[in-house]
Amino acid sequence: MGLTSKPTPHPTPLDDDPVDCLRLIRSRRVGAVTWHRLVQDHGSAREALLALPDVARSAGVENYAACPVEVVRHELSQGRIAGARLIIWGSPEYPPALLDLPDAPPVLWARGDSSLLHRPMVALVGARNASSLGLRMARRLAEGLGQAGLATVSGLARGIDAEAHQATLATGTVAVQAGGVDVIYPEENAALAAKIAAEGCLLSEQPMGLQPQARHFPLRNRIVAGLSRAVVVVEAAARSGSLITARTALDQGRDVFAVPGHPFDARAAGCNMLIRDGATLVRGPQDVLDGIGADVLPFPEACATDADGPQEAHMVDLPPPPPLPGPQPVRRPLADTAALHRMILDRLGPSPLAEDQLIRDLSLPPATVAAQVLTLELDGRVQRSAGGLLSRIDQA
Repeated sequence: MGLTSKPTPHPTPLDDDPVDCLRLIRSRRVGAVTWHRLVQDHGSAREALLALPDVARSAGVENYAACPVEVVRHELSQGRIAGARLIIWGSPEYPPALLDLPDAPPVLWARGDSSLLHRPMVALVGARNASSLGLRMARRLAEGLGQAGLATVSGLARGIDAEAHQATLATGTVAVQAGGVDVIYPEENAALAAKIAAEGCLLSEQPMGLQPQARHFPLRNRIVAGLSRAVVVVEAAARSGSLITARTALDQGRDVFAVPGHPFDARAAGCNMLIRDGATLVRGPQDVLDGIGADVLPFPEACATDADGPQEAHMVDLPPPPPLPGPQPVRRPLADTAALHRMILDRLGPSPLAEDQLIRDLSLPPATVAAQVLTLELDGRVQRSAGGLLSRIDQA
């Protein structure tokens, strides 16, 4: 529809029919931002539906029709069969952490304990092909945060996500799905998803029965980040979905933490880049708790107990690194780096621009701009042509 400005938060009218809310978001060309703007401009989802053909016509789309009511009623029926509940933006069940997002999901399907959506949460994300040490670290972090009273949220992917969910079934875990809440992806996590539906919460904004495609995962990642007080990246390659989640978290004003790894391990490259750019280094659960200022009990690092008595902790504690001699370099905070990246990308477009002109436009030191342009090049977001010309690569 071409509506890109951020909407003003608005409460969902109490008399709004869930069918109308669902029809509006399932209508062609209506995304989350457009949904909020239409409801804000017209006062309710029903009035927005009535105005939708005229809005589409003014945007150059003729013969526009909203999503048929029969399609929505079928989705509601499928939700009941799956044991899922529909949560509308602004309703008492809706996660409060998402309310401030300009692209907050207008509707959510939930299976399981939706009260978890009102708990303070920390996201744990990372590599699908995680190393043994990465999985152990994810479990240690998840268990520690869970014992401290925080729920965990992740994306139900194999590797780090699955380990975090498994470790916090007893203390609270939320799995945000890229497809429908009744579609388990990957299939190997079907048993884990069944446990989460019984003890935690499965969550999705997508229609029932939707098979996830590549474009759906960034949308899922924004919900993972939005639900969280902080995002912790355990292992991530230099170009990965976990880094997209981290960038999204920064845009949403959330904190970002990263677990360092060996420079020769490609699975640690993304985490090491985040730490280089200012993310908080994580050695254990207490680093996360200290970073977010959580008013919770510290995690007992030494041991765990069960019916058979004390047992040795299954994770290796990493000692704090010794202080380096001499003056330390000043690191640019990660949020500042993200803001500079946005400034650079906003200045660039498909038409090449001279790097010297970019530096003049930004009125920043050449070395500062050049370093971040190189980072964006390596990230596949900026292309350099002959003669020092730069252009932006728009990601799908």
